Amino acid sequence: MEHLSVDVAIIGGGTAACATAVALREAGLTVALLEKRLCGAGASGVNFGGVRQQGRDFVELPLSRRSRILWDGLNAKLGEDVGFEATGHIKLARSEADMAVLEAYARDAAEHGLDLQLLGANALRAEMPWLGPAVVGASLSPTDGQANPRVVGPAFARLARRLGAEVREHAPVHHAARDGAGFTVEAEGVTVRSRSLVNAAGAYGGAVAGWFGEAAPVAPLSPNMVVTEPLPHLVTRSIGVVGGDVYVRQTRRGNVVLGGGRGTADSADGLARPVSATSLGAGAKTLTLIPDLAHAQVIRSWSGLDGEMPDHIPVIGPSSTTPGLVHAFGFSGHGFQLGPVMGEILAELVTTGRSASPLHPFRIERFADWRGPFRSEGEIEH
Repeated sequence: MEHLSVDVAIIGGGTAACATAVALREAGLTVALLEKRLCGAGASGVNFGGVRQQGRDFVELPLSRRSRILWDGLNAKLGEDVGFEATGHIKLARSEADMAVLEAYARDAAEHGLDLQLLGANALRAEMPWLGPAVVGASLSPTDGQANPRVVGPAFARLARRLGAEVREHAPVHHAARDGAGFTVEAEGVTVRSRSLVNAAGAYGGAVAGWFGEAAPVAPLSPNMVVTEPLPHLVTRSIGVVGGDVYVRQTRRGNVVLGGGRGTADSADGLARPVSATSLGAGAKTLTLIPDLAHAQVIRSWSGLDGEMPDHIPVIGPSSTTPGLVHAFGFSGHGFQLGPVMGEILAELVTTGRSASPLHPFRIERFADWRGPFRSEGEIEH
């Protein structure tokens, strides 16, 4: 059994965890990150890849807007191309009732500093003539976009290693506890002693919080995803719809990525699988939006395991029971865009005990007396 002593231990290896390791090393702290499988292979790597501010709960917008600035410089920071493109995110209305939802959201979003462009049917089709007749209007967030989720988390992990962080993969954590002036974290093959602990354990964040007497009702969430063969370029924006039941984008290579509905998840083994009927349903909904994709060949489908909170916003902030413990989990299907800024925020909490971003809505104490049930399903378009 190997023994390490560091300033900060991090449980989890998603983008938020790896970005935190980077930020802490930049602040001069020693770090050990413990990931059960491979960094970036969980929720961070299996999602749609949308880098969007539009459609978020308004309490998330300050974090999302701060994160959006970081995406512009991410390739330079990481020394790698993560595929980010500010294609804009367009949210489609399929009825007049949907359009009313978009209009109301745009009004409220403006009060939070997010300017959206409302497009009627004529203006929309002038730009996107390939849209099907089911679409009656849209809301455009021109500075949003997309990136390759399979490379962002691993790129942060590689940078953390280059900066001197101990990044341990295939090191599932069995238990953690506070004793004396710090924490002891028992993982596969290694025991880590640290002054501070970051719980970025994704779908298992609630279990880690439970070790410290905190209630955090996390449910498994598994997006159902499909990708086609490379096609001639057609889909110019990252596309969502009111209701979140289907979302579509096209990569630089020409592959069309689409999702909708949920796969099946097994929290015990940490695996998730797509459901064929759900994939077919998402495909049918996509064709009502983009009929020209009718002859596209699907080459792969997949799912993954994320954590969902009852109110569909994450837990971010200090522990209510344990000094030195900081939480960031339960991103409920829309954490990909927030990943880079979570590194800055969690490093702020570890080093100063506070953040420059407003975190009160995300405090874990909101579940202290929670008895259920979960709110109706939220949108899982990343």
